[in-house]
Amino acid sequence: MKVFFRKLKRTKLSVRLIYYFVFLLFLVSYILFTKSLLLLNGIENVIRIIVIIFLGTLLLIYWFLDLLLLLCKKYKTVIILSVICMLISCVCIIGSLYINKAYSLLDKITEGEFTTYTSDLVLMSGTEFKNESSFKVGIINNDTDIEGNILAYELINKENIKNISITKYDTYFEMLELLYSGDLNGIFIGDGYVDTYSTYEQYESIAEQTKIQFQYSKKMETKEVIENNHSNVTEPFTMLLIGVDSEKSTLNFNSGFNSDTLMLVTFNPKTLSATVFSIPRDTYVPICNKGISSKINSASAYGGACVVKTVENLTGIPIDFYSMINFQGVVDLVDALGGVTVEVQEPDFKKPYNGQVCEQNSKRQFGNQIICMNPGLQTLNGEQALAYSRCRHLYNLSDFARIQHQQDVVEAMANQMKSMKSVNDFYAVLEAISNNMVTNMSTAQLLSLYNVFKVAVIDGNNGSMINIQKTFLTGYNLNMIVTNISRTMPVYTYQYYESSLNEIKDALNITLGKKKPTWIKTFDYSINETYEPTVIGKSYLSTSKNEALPNFVGKTITEAKEWCAARNITVTTVEVSEGNPAYNSEYPTGTVVTQSALKGTLTSTLTNIVLGVNAEKKTSASSSSSSSSSRTKETSTSSSTSETTKQTQVPTPALVEP
Repeated sequence: MKVFFRKLKRTKLSVRLIYYFVFLLFLVSYILFTKSLLLLNGIENVIRIIVIIFLGTLLLIYWFLDLLLLLCKKYKTVIILSVICMLISCVCIIGSLYINKAYSLLDKITEGEFTTYTSDLVLMSGTEFKNESSFKVGIINNDTDIEGNILAYELINKENIKNISITKYDTYFEMLELLYSGDLNGIFIGDGYVDTYSTYEQYESIAEQTKIQFQYSKKMETKEVIENNHSNVTEPFTMLLIGVDSEKSTLNFNSGFNSDTLMLVTFNPKTLSATVFSIPRDTYVPICNKGISSKINSASAYGGACVVKTVENLTGIPIDFYSMINFQGVVDLVDALGGVTVEVQEPDFKKPYNGQVCEQNSKRQFGNQIICMNPGLQTLNGEQALAYSRCRHLYNLSDFARIQHQQDVVEAMANQMKSMKSVNDFYAVLEAISNNMVTNMSTAQLLSLYNVFKVAVIDGNNGSMINIQKTFLTGYNLNMIVTNISRTMPVYTYQYYESSLNEIKDALNITLGKKKPTWIKTFDYSINETYEPTVIGKSYLSTSKNEALPNFVGKTITEAKEWCAARNITVTTVEVSEGNPAYNSEYPTGTVVTQSALKGTLTSTLTNIVLGVNAEKKTSASSSSSSSSSRTKETSTSSSTSETTKQTQVPTPALVEP
């Protein structure tokens, strides 16, 4: 050993230093590159192992061979081999940086171990806070709700506002309604309340009408919404895509948000087929486990867990993953892809914009910031793609036209992925996704999508990258009272047909491989008719419909009774005499002037109703004799019994504005 070191010491110092430096550089770069390659679990495993073994072998060869050449004083050869190994080391370092960057961007998309939650004490902008018992504040009646309950109590302790009067409520909508009516002075609610509720007509100016009196934030362990056992995505899976409209730079799936778009996608990586169920945001459904029914987009007020459970209850299909994307992300992603090719549908209402399709921009600005497109096949940039995805007012089908546009844009983006030709294109797409999206997929699961993407690119060069099957939920419009949105005013809802939903559910399960398809063995075609492919769920109708109570005021009592009798609703009539505040002199005798149930009440929830009817006008003589005593006539009818009339002392029903 001493002889070896003496010989080594007699070699040329400069060449020896070069050898030491390059060997150390090669060793460090090999370790870094190997660690980076090991991160890519599931991606080209054989190739990764071969590369690691090959580079390790080169390192050993360089260490031994160059040392031998150095001892033999073959300095020129040592330098040449050192330069080659230095270049290999640089490639390893650059490769490691690229891999680590991609991995960190993917890791950024996944839901973190910890989330910052924020609770606000919100008042109307003109209200002055008082730390006293007369100051009434609402809090959500759910001790598992982090922002509306857990942190709210911590906020109370932090700000020492224990003198206020606190009442628990089941829904945020009820608290907001009481806040606006003045029955509550303040409410505890999550920090994203403006984004969540500003889409509702009665709260569209909530940002200006309210103020945050106190705010409390805390970093806590992220609540797990969905448990799944998928180690990778080589097997069929379900994904809930949630499009939100938020000005915040961060997305919080566990807090309240505005779910402007809901798409349930079932995907089979073996067949490269997907079925997309776009759920209209106004679809009337039971809301998770709240014991209420409402528009499906109102589920997002209770957080992502409620949205997932609501969709699962609607479809009967367990959801494996969710992806939540901000609309700004659509702009960035489409631009990163270099645009998407879409057939822009011709508008039904051409007058507003001279036949163009126009919509507000990503910042919801109109005026000179409006985004316009001509109908027809074209390449859309990010702003145009988002505007087209939002546009509904120019089409007869309204929200369903928008759903179709969104599906077209999503399909176009999926197909455009295969056009990426450089590393820079890949990183641009990753940057756009990571800045505007959050998912419960692990980084390993996201990496396993590589194999799906590779097969899709190879097999999809001559057509669509993925076979996407679209659906259409058939139904009808109904204005009705939705108690968790408004207890006094009917709002628009979309009522679906069960037969249509069942066909969509079958298609979703067929893609997952849980149900076998029914093959169509006959086909008719006429050259005189334009062929239109069958859209799943679109052809089903039903005679069974939900109905809402109409406004009976101004109608005759006979009309009201006939309508109610056909629906098994018992009618109790009360005469409303002159002098009663509900009496309406403009209506003739026998006209309904009040009703005990509001217009828009779902008839399936009613068994009886009290109607106030204009009594016959009294003469002056009878008026004086009736001043000492007042009698009211009541009549009850139902679909199963004949009309009976009896005299009884029944109070006039309270005046209700239908």
